[in-house]
Amino acid sequence: MTRAYQEMYLSKAQSVLGDAFDYAVNTCNIPGNDFVKLFTASTASRRMENGEPSLLAGKSGIELAADIVHETTGKKIDTPPQEHFIRSKEYWAGWAIAYYQWFSSRKYNDIFKAIPFGDLQKMYYTLHEADISKFVAIADERIKEHFKDTNLKRIRTAYGCSQAKLAKLSGVSLRSIQMYEQRKKNINKASVDALYNIAKVLGCSIEDLLENQ
Repeated sequence: MTRAYQEMYLSKAQSVLGDAFDYAVNTCNIPGNDFVKLFTASTASRRMENGEPSLLAGKSGIELAADIVHETTGKKIDTPPQEHFIRSKEYWAGWAIAYYQWFSSRKYNDIFKAIPFGDLQKMYYTLHEADISKFVAIADERIKEHFKDTNLKRIRTAYGCSQAKLAKLSGVSLRSIQMYEQRKKNINKASVDALYNIAKVLGCSIEDLLENQ
């Protein structure tokens, strides 16, 4: 399965996002759900989704949080960071979500829709010492529950394109499109040509159409 970016940047992404959430919530007293909204609305979230080295290598979590707040609200925060001897549940939430985003290649906005920040804080008590794979399994289930439609159906519907029109424009049979959307046929195993043609019609990437297994 293709990950969001090279694994060499993963550890840095996790620590940066963990520190950003810890600093924003515990030092700057920004409610976790509010900071999630600021983060997902910022360019930083999209840059992190791609594992952009210039952001990960050049920013601390504190600097990232300050940049996010300034970009989205116009306000500057310069509260000195506090020294922590243990990792907070807010740090763990950012750390775990960064891992899941890399693992699943999903957008942060979609992940936080399925797993609100308050739920992440509660998960800390049972999962922070467990292998990260346990969090991944839970996150996958939450995503499936929240996004019941396949990515193909969700994107096609948002684009305002019928199944018949998509079939005509992409050259992929109507029956195949119907089966992909009903999960009776695995779109991840579709030919590259079919995926490319569907993505081209819907104005998305091939990766956007794939389902996380």
